[in-house]
Amino acid sequence: MGKFVNNIDEFFKFCEENEVKFLDLRFTDIKGAWHHLTYNLKAVDKDMLERGFPFDGSSIEAWQPINKSDMILKPDIPTAFLDPFTADPTVIVICDVYDIYKGELYEKCPRSIAKKALQHLKESGIGDIAYFGPENEFFIFDDVIIKDEIHESHYRVDSIEGKWNDDRIYDEDYNSGHRPRTKGGYFPVPPTDSMMDLRAEMMQVLEEIGLEIVLGHHEVAQAQGEIGVKFGDLVEAADNVQKYKYVVKMVAHLNGKTATFMPKPLYGDNGNGMHVHQSIWKDGKNLFAGDGYANLSQTALHYIGGVLKHAKAVAAFTNPTTNSYKRLIPGFEAPSILTYSSQNRSASCRIPYGASEKAVRTEFRFPDSSSCPYLAFTAMLLAGLDGIKNKIEPVGPMDEDLFELTEEEIKEKGIEQMPHTLREALDALDDDDNFLKPVMTDEFLKTYKQYKFETQVWPDEARPTAYEFLSTYSC
Repeated sequence: MGKFVNNIDEFFKFCEENEVKFLDLRFTDIKGAWHHLTYNLKAVDKDMLERGFPFDGSSIEAWQPINKSDMILKPDIPTAFLDPFTADPTVIVICDVYDIYKGELYEKCPRSIAKKALQHLKESGIGDIAYFGPENEFFIFDDVIIKDEIHESHYRVDSIEGKWNDDRIYDEDYNSGHRPRTKGGYFPVPPTDSMMDLRAEMMQVLEEIGLEIVLGHHEVAQAQGEIGVKFGDLVEAADNVQKYKYVVKMVAHLNGKTATFMPKPLYGDNGNGMHVHQSIWKDGKNLFAGDGYANLSQTALHYIGGVLKHAKAVAAFTNPTTNSYKRLIPGFEAPSILTYSSQNRSASCRIPYGASEKAVRTEFRFPDSSSCPYLAFTAMLLAGLDGIKNKIEPVGPMDEDLFELTEEEIKEKGIEQMPHTLREALDALDDDDNFLKPVMTDEFLKTYKQYKFETQVWPDEARPTAYEFLSTYSC
């Protein structure tokens, strides 16, 4: 597990030993989607790996204009691993994007931004490494149908675990009656859990490509699962999210299923989160460990204070879709109240129970997997560093069930909440982005905000929904 190669010479030896035929170059766009470009390995030499591979940056959304479209993919050789799904032996290498016009890593490349964030941490003198441990939840459906037309729009997902199939008569099979149903998925044994073998296959494939897998289980919602991956530094953890999503989707696909990390595909059941564990270390010492509340140090409390203070702007990166905010509502284990607590899952920041000195960490529970992991982790780190620098005290701790509080009680306690819509998050980012500017450029922030309005906010706001017809048609 871990790295398969450390340098270019080891890379070619690895390829020879595994009879590799193709090199697949992977990079991430502004919304977090993985793209790839495949070379015949016979056409690749050491010089090409060092210089990089050209591609058309104008064909990637929100990147380059057509008159300045030439860009370079710079392979990060130690990220190499064998693709477990291709018919012919193929080695995947994750790349950064290089801007030939400015002679530097591209300011809109999420992975390059994440690398810059780690460098900023070191230069700040606060710490020398930041560890992130995301928990990405997903749904596995048997079928999905989507229609979006001027006169008609609908979606339909299906799963053998769905409560809507309780009375279904199957043509070539029988109805077992064993299902988790709404909020019943945490976590009964098979046959109620129909996905155990599928998750086991995903776990094994993830280990084959170098991830260290801790556990796998059914999640609270029907048809929902989660696989636990060991933490890594900011860039490594984000790389692992991309690998994880690729494997989960592909294993589901090859088994005749479809997997999604969409935050809220089912109305009335829990959604998909990406809880993110975080800590900062320096000289081999965990800076978050101390003798305060829940074994936290003042550094950790100030980090929490920074993330919570800037959370509305951070949400533009951690919860970057209109669907994200259909998850962030009370009653579905998706905390939107900006406080912290030990063990309490209703707080947006939880301090895990019983942590040893090395394991003391924060867990922010509001992010989701529709985010670009490189940008989400970077935004949280920069907000936390701002909190440490300015000694920002967080609101809390609050150990009560925050989901039971009324809006009036929340206001009386002086607690802020997450934005209720993506528009609110982007407006907050407009008003509060200085903490990001040590790493993110003005051009990137301007492009990101405009892209999210054009691809998420405005299209969503313009579309009538089925519920609007129910509530408004007879007006």
